[in-house]
Amino acid sequence: MNPTIVDAQLQPPPADGGPASPPPPGPAIVGTAVAALLVLALSGAVAAQVRAAGTRLEHPEKAPEGKVAIADHTEAPYCTPSFKTVLQRVLNSCGLVGADSARRGCQPADVKTFASISDSDFNALFTPLKDRGAVVLFDEASDQLDPDAKKLLEERWQDRRGARYFFVVARASRTGTPDRNRALSHKRANSVRMYLDEQFHDPDLDKQVGLLWLGNEFAQLDKSYCDWPSTRGGKACSGEAVNRSAFVSWVDCRL
Repeated sequence: MNPTIVDAQLQPPPADGGPASPPPPGPAIVGTAVAALLVLALSGAVAAQVRAAGTRLEHPEKAPEGKVAIADHTEAPYCTPSFKTVLQRVLNSCGLVGADSARRGCQPADVKTFASISDSDFNALFTPLKDRGAVVLFDEASDQLDPDAKKLLEERWQDRRGARYFFVVARASRTGTPDRNRALSHKRANSVRMYLDEQFHDPDLDKQVGLLWLGNEFAQLDKSYCDWPSTRGGKACSGEAVNRSAFVSWVDCRL
């Protein structure tokens, strides 16, 4: 039986003798109307998304400023396999990482043992850091930082660029005994670390600063290092003077 006819038969008679009410729309008509409304709604949503995308392209939002990437997110061209091998040994042997983290720094005998390379090769590894780091120079037999040294240290420390480790490689000239110069270079390395601590109060400083004190026993610098950025640039420099120093630099390598 036709549903429309049944619906019509079930309608009550018109009240007060008025005209009969038209039968309600059939299911087919209702379905068509609903489908049309859905199509219109979807078309409107798509149009809104297109307009929003166009607005974002014309007026892109500024990305939120994140923290400076640290740890393993930087890598520089000088991070060769040889450099990273020695770097990893320094980190493990001088107390920055690993089980021996209570230890602070390495002296000449330690460096000779873990580096397993010659003096010249050790210095060559750091050659690419010429413009990244600098040479802090000291007076003879002194471990005191002068004003230029303090200024340069502040500049280099703040020029982090996402690096994780800051190296201090202190030396002494050949004047004097090995024992005396080993102790002097140790004092020079500590002068750098303590000044950074006093200025910046970084709670993670001991996990970031690697100290090596070489005295006059290992990896002496030659006069060519007088041309490196230093605290006394433009002044007379000699092979002896450039070894009364501490080379400092952030190291940008992933490990």
